[in-house]
Amino acid sequence: MQRVSFEVSGSGYNSDAESSGYMSGPMSGQLPPVYKKPAIKNSGFSGEHRRPQAPYADITVDVHDDRVSVNSLKSPGSEGGSSVEESPELTLLKRYRLENNTSVVKRLASVSHELIRITSVSSSSTRKACRGAANFYLTKSASSYSLKGLKFISKNDGGAGWSAVEKRFNQITATTGGLLIRTKFGECIGMNSKEFALELFDALARRRNITGEVIDGDQLKEFWEQINDQSFDSRLKTFFDMVDKDADGRLTEDEVREIIGLSASANNLNTIQKRADEYAALIMEELDPDNIGYIMLESLETLPLQAASQSVITSTGERKNLSQMMSQRLKPTFNRNPLKRWYRGLRFFVLDNWQRCWVIVLWLIAMAILFVYKYIQYRRSPVYPVMGDCVCMAKGAAETIKLNMALILLPVCGNTITWLRNKTRLGRVVPFDDNLNFHKVIAVGILVGVTIHAGAHLSCDFPRLLDATPEQYRPLRQFFGEEQPQSYWHFVNSVEGITGLVMVLLMAIAFTLATPWFRRGKLNLPGPLKQLASFNAFWYTHHLFVIVYVLLVAHGYYLYITKDWRQKTTWMYLVVPVVLYGCERLIRAFRSSIKAVTIRKVAVYPGNVLAIHLSRPQNFKYKSGQYMFVNCAAVSPFEWHPFSITSAPQDDYLSVHIRVLGDWTRALKGVFSEVCKPPPAGVSGLLRADMMHGAKNPDFPKVLIDGPYGAPAQDYKKYEVVLLVGLGIGATPMISIVKDIVNNIRAKEQAELNRMEHGTSEPQQRNKKESFRTRRAYFYWVTREQGSFDWFKNIMNEVAERDTNRIIELHNYCTSVYEEGDARSALIHMLQSLNHAKNGVDIVSGTRVMSHFAKPNWRNVYKRIAMDHPNTKVGVFYCGAPALTKELRHLALDFTHKTSTRFSFHKENF
Repeated sequence: MQRVSFEVSGSGYNSDAESSGYMSGPMSGQLPPVYKKPAIKNSGFSGEHRRPQAPYADITVDVHDDRVSVNSLKSPGSEGGSSVEESPELTLLKRYRLENNTSVVKRLASVSHELIRITSVSSSSTRKACRGAANFYLTKSASSYSLKGLKFISKNDGGAGWSAVEKRFNQITATTGGLLIRTKFGECIGMNSKEFALELFDALARRRNITGEVIDGDQLKEFWEQINDQSFDSRLKTFFDMVDKDADGRLTEDEVREIIGLSASANNLNTIQKRADEYAALIMEELDPDNIGYIMLESLETLPLQAASQSVITSTGERKNLSQMMSQRLKPTFNRNPLKRWYRGLRFFVLDNWQRCWVIVLWLIAMAILFVYKYIQYRRSPVYPVMGDCVCMAKGAAETIKLNMALILLPVCGNTITWLRNKTRLGRVVPFDDNLNFHKVIAVGILVGVTIHAGAHLSCDFPRLLDATPEQYRPLRQFFGEEQPQSYWHFVNSVEGITGLVMVLLMAIAFTLATPWFRRGKLNLPGPLKQLASFNAFWYTHHLFVIVYVLLVAHGYYLYITKDWRQKTTWMYLVVPVVLYGCERLIRAFRSSIKAVTIRKVAVYPGNVLAIHLSRPQNFKYKSGQYMFVNCAAVSPFEWHPFSITSAPQDDYLSVHIRVLGDWTRALKGVFSEVCKPPPAGVSGLLRADMMHGAKNPDFPKVLIDGPYGAPAQDYKKYEVVLLVGLGIGATPMISIVKDIVNNIRAKEQAELNRMEHGTSEPQQRNKKESFRTRRAYFYWVTREQGSFDWFKNIMNEVAERDTNRIIELHNYCTSVYEEGDARSALIHMLQSLNHAKNGVDIVSGTRVMSHFAKPNWRNVYKRIAMDHPNTKVGVFYCGAPALTKELRHLALDFTHKTSTRFSFHKENF
């Protein structure tokens, strides 16, 4: 037995920090003390606070092995406490004080309980000391990593230090007399997860014997200091208190199950939330091997350390030094000489964009030559003395419009570009990946040309023609008629005027609805105008170009000044591109009709993704990364939409995964949902139709395909090392590439074995066009929802199983989960490591691939690849929303310029 003598504060607990002036902030002393805590040292909390003016009781207690008995008690009289003026705002505070001014016996019970916990911790500490040598080999890296873990306030929460918390406190409590209600605690400290914040409040309140639902400013600061304690043990104790609802120092399976559900809810992990019972049993099985029904703090402590040791990548001293040297090299440098800065920037720009540069420069030179040629030609025309330079400007701009109206069709001739990409070497000098960007640039050139052409006519040369004297007009009769025009109506009421105005109107409609605000439906238009902000509106209005080209030929034929048909050159510009584009559309119609496909399987996955597996037509050869057009007559017989092929070239089927985002995809999902069978019992969100079209289900919608078409990702085989990045549904081309890499490597290995078996000393001569150079691949899939991993779960497992040589690094990132080290995801991370080590399955993705939390640090990704592959050309392929394009391209350029590794960036946005 051990006897302990101490003092119990009657209305507070001791604080060395406050006595040293630590609590003398703006909020100190605003409200009278409302609670006290026994001045007992706690191994998990280092922030005890003392209010020296509080009454106390002298206690002598006998501490036995399993109980505490009170031997003596002296209680000096308390003199009533502080007087507080009655006000409605302090009603909650008054009730709270009454609850805390309980009898001394209840305080002794609390003290006894704390002493029992101390003895328990003390004995466990002794046992841990005996085991210290055995645990000595826990890596220093993991220990350092754990010190960064269990952060209750992340950088994304907005908790910018005590000053920001204090400011929010003053705003929230302005009408409550300086009292913070429990439900406002999360908002005050900057924690987005409301339920998690409530549990944290309760844990901190239990530690201080607070039974009410309000705290004052001093208490909030104490809460804040404990939350931000730099000691990992302290943070772990706070987390333990959150789980330990009854404060008995033990965690039961029900309490573990509840905190698993809370963590899963805070991170939007519905699957884990549904399986909380299973995962709670797993933790109890691991930490309670003796099946006593509960676990202690020291047992829970091993979980984050184990998870940390698995998360830290051990590295040699040489690798660490190399990393530091690379970080030093990558630091931005500033040159004081502006000419050198300009030259360096221009040099890097040309090196990175020389393919685009020469194409744009050639285009600009062609337009300049045509403009100058027409300008000089009309300076020698009989109309120049009257109409002046205005007519020269108008005719020069008209010539550039002819050129651009011809060029704008070429970038959208998909079959031609695919043939040039695959069968010629033009891809080395022509940026075929930028075909749509060049299409948009030409559209801007047309817009500028139309503005100059129409502006010069309407505001300059036509007014001068109307104001000309009869003597000045006489030489122009051969062009504009015997009678001099008297008003603008003369020009408008003519073939030239009508065709010109209609073309401008149609172009304006097509250009406007092609902007991202309308095409992606970002504008919220009222009533019937809402349909204009959709992909369908863009698609149909873009096909008004057929009318525009007819009007353009008519406009170029019926000219005022040019009468000789050989000088009417509009049709000469357009004939080749129009015929080529017309053949493209005929090829699509012919190819889709002869390459009939049947539907093998349809599945609807979480996240509104429709997967369609089709039979593969004969002679349908494609490369991983390419795409094909899909048409469903039940939705629209005219619309063809491009989708990346997710199956590998070695598969006997074709598959596409379609994200439901717009009108057409939504209608397509609706058509298949009506025909497909309902999901089997116990299967959520899956519609399967393992049936042939036209046989067992004649109502199945007819699907046509056209392709394949070239895409940036198809060139991955040219690189020994590739970095594949898919954002959300942008993972579709990367999935095909990953499967193709595994298949090619296995084929190479099999060919090598066959060569050795037959005793052939020299490998067969490679076909250079089909050579496969890839030796290492890194695949990063970043998605917002846990359910997205179901899209390619089977494929990811297959790749992980077949890739025996670990050629491919698979990285799944779920951005809905708080970053690793955050207290809200700490238990998920611990459980993830435990389940993967025991069962080989990741609890977040449901695959064999371990998932990461939050967003990747892309600079570190590039840095690691540059360290592992010096003097290597790395192909970076990105598919997804444009938001990430700029960062990935900038990092590729930065590491290319400052390291020996060359990163070649390719992107495909949707």
